[in-house]
Amino acid sequence: MTTTSTDKTALQRRVDAFAADVIGRINQAIIDHNMTYEEYDAAKQWLIRVGQAGEWPLFLDVWVEHTVEQLAAHSRHGSQGTILGPYYLPDAPELPSKVTLPMRPDEPGDRLVLRGQIRSLDGRPIAGATLDMWQAGADGYYSGFHPDTPDGNLRGKVVTDDEGRFEVETVLPGPYTIPLDGPCGELCRAAGWSPWRPGHLHLIVGGPGHDPLTTQLFFEDEEYLDNDVASAVKPELILRPAEEPGDGSGRRRYGVTYDFVLEPAPA
Repeated sequence: MTTTSTDKTALQRRVDAFAADVIGRINQAIIDHNMTYEEYDAAKQWLIRVGQAGEWPLFLDVWVEHTVEQLAAHSRHGSQGTILGPYYLPDAPELPSKVTLPMRPDEPGDRLVLRGQIRSLDGRPIAGATLDMWQAGADGYYSGFHPDTPDGNLRGKVVTDDEGRFEVETVLPGPYTIPLDGPCGELCRAAGWSPWRPGHLHLIVGGPGHDPLTTQLFFEDEEYLDNDVASAVKPELILRPAEEPGDGSGRRRYGVTYDFVLEPAPA
């Protein structure tokens, strides 16, 4: 018995509409670009290898998630968000409002101090709000994902003071490429796309009674801002740090203030 459109559930109708649209557009692209059987077989094998290499999460994070996030941002009235990315790890240690992120004693890179306040839409400071922060080091490597980087390095959950304020010292993160030894790297080479991400800070900002905000912060004049492989850069998320007096270590030190505005959680 054939199921008619009126027999389908709301979920089935939505899956039908979306899946049929996606498959239809793929087939139309094949026609538009006059794909040969040889090219089809190469694309098919590439898709199979993406799965075999475990790179579907990478593929989706890099080339798809930013569009879903942009749709979600249309109704946002607080601070801007962007994609989560693949390098988040839960259970970062809880840290006080004024703190240096955990790092190696000889952590390379210039120092950065990020200061700010977390407020609600009505301007009230949010005491006990959290900044769950993680980042690559100056070498572009994340802890938990590179064997030479200690576990927990440059990760922490900073809790704001009674005025919703925070001050976090860390290092300026370096740019990095997506993995180049797998199918996603192969796609970048084949298409002539840049595989680079500009240096950035990751944050999930939350507070009691408020919706958490997933975002990233970038840096003015950073290379790859205009061709971020993950298309995650927004003008509102670009910082302009100013140089501050150093600590005598010979490393430069920069400071910047950035405030976050959170929306109330849905009732």
